[in-house]
Amino acid sequence: MRKLRITVDGRVYNVVVEELGEGAEPHERAAPVRETPASAPLAPPPVAVPPPHETAAGPGAVVAPLGGTVQSIGVTLGSVIALGDEVAIIEAMKMKNVVRSHVAGKVASIAVAANQSVETGQVLLTVA
Repeated sequence: MRKLRITVDGRVYNVVVEELGEGAEPHERAAPVRETPASAPLAPPPVAVPPPHETAAGPGAVVAPLGGTVQSIGVTLGSVIALGDEVAIIEAMKMKNVVRSHVAGKVASIAVAANQSVETGQVLLTVA
């Protein structure tokens, strides 16, 4: 038996865990499990700081809706695109996801290339 402290949704609990070897069965008459709040509060969880590329997105930025690998960029620098035009394809978990523009205008910059890994919220291109 091992005593552990776990945190679930910000609440801290002291628990007793029985370790079972491979093929072992748990004790038939195990004592009832009772959760016990920890007496000493732990430090609050750290605040997530977004990566720099997420905060750089402006109103004309088209960002990655999910993390994955850029399969292709469907526009070139200077292309004129309309609202809803396909601008890129991102592959995630062996599925190809079409990225469409939420703005219309002229492609001012392209921040990624094919076969590049991207994270959710990363700027793919900018439309002016």
